[in-house]
Amino acid sequence: MSAPQQAGPYDPLRLCVYATVALLAWLFGPWAVLGFAALGFASYWKARRAGLSRSKCLLRDTRLVLAYLGVLAVVATVAIIRSLL
Repeated sequence: MSAPQQAGPYDPLRLCVYATVALLAWLFGPWAVLGFAALGFASYWKARRAGLSRSKCLLRDTRLVLAYLGVLAVVATVAIIRSLL
């Protein structure tokens, strides 16, 4: 029997990504939210069409993820319109 391979130390890259996204959302407000929601929606739409039905996202079902991202996009669009009036 061979010894189990140990993975290297945990790389908290996701936390750095989350902090960067939060910074962009803080700086650009609803424009950043709309951009990330649209990018995520387009990516999940493409993945779903390619056969992905379960995601690693907390919501799991790609239909729920698409609905969530769609709602975020609508809310961001409303916020942008309200800020322009």
